[in-house]
Amino acid sequence: MLIKEIIALYDVLDSSFVDGEKVAAYLKTIRADADILTYPLHGPKGKTDMIKIRIPGINGKSKGGNAPTIGLLGRLGGLGARPELTGFVSDGDGALVALAIAAKLLDMNNKGDFLKGDVIVSTHICPDAPTRPHKPVPFMDSPVEMAQVNKEEVDDGLDAILSVDTTKGNRIINHRGFAISPTVKEGYILKISNDLLEIMQTVTGKLPYVFPITMQDITPYGNELYHLNSILQPATATNAPVVGVAITTETAVAGCATGATHFSDLECCGRFAVEVAKYFGQSKCSFYDEDEFGKIVKRYGNMHHLQTKGNE
Repeated sequence: MLIKEIIALYDVLDSSFVDGEKVAAYLKTIRADADILTYPLHGPKGKTDMIKIRIPGINGKSKGGNAPTIGLLGRLGGLGARPELTGFVSDGDGALVALAIAAKLLDMNNKGDFLKGDVIVSTHICPDAPTRPHKPVPFMDSPVEMAQVNKEEVDDGLDAILSVDTTKGNRIINHRGFAISPTVKEGYILKISNDLLEIMQTVTGKLPYVFPITMQDITPYGNELYHLNSILQPATATNAPVVGVAITTETAVAGCATGATHFSDLECCGRFAVEVAKYFGQSKCSFYDEDEFGKIVKRYGNMHHLQTKGNE
């Protein structure tokens, strides 16, 4: 369970003074030799602190092994919208879950439990992000551009990505908890992974929830098209399969809303991601059918142009 990690990290992140160094310092209290990188990233509307935590697997690439590497990304505009709003905003839930996962994996290492493959957890720390209009409820904006964040969080060493993001500001997911997306790879929206559905059922004890996505959602920000939110933006910057893990509510809740964080939902979401990381590192969890993907590309060609902003 990740309740302890969620509560402890909420206390760290719910501060107007939080930055990457403070988060790294907290994680190092769990494991002093943790591999943590944090640095500022400047954008057109201010700055944020990137943070990346690598948890080596016993047969991971970082140790010369061949076990696959999974990236667990906490997507957000910001942890807070100060000075406009006071406190931790709903939009910060993705970062909170990602960092709680890192804390849990580090604690597992302390207790002698190591995953097979490497896990890379990445997010950014910004307590004072701007907001912007969006229907049906306002969006959190970001001090940096999406392409900047993708460049920092997504690299060729990742074999699959779970993108965790608050996805409450809509009327198409009417369930409180979390839901997963179909797999997105190289501009294609593929069928939902049965392995992920099975893990989700085990973790929640309920039937799985899958949220719909459109072609617009898997194209880059900045192309003047509507996007559900940024949850699948990593898919525009990699050829690895990407699945969105959406933290959801029954009603539309603004990303800039405070007092809208539900600990039990975040804990369940984080526990799901940890279980996926366990099985993926053992090559027992597939995000997509490689043979079928090969047939799709052979018949219909590549869709790489959907990973770009397209024609003007």
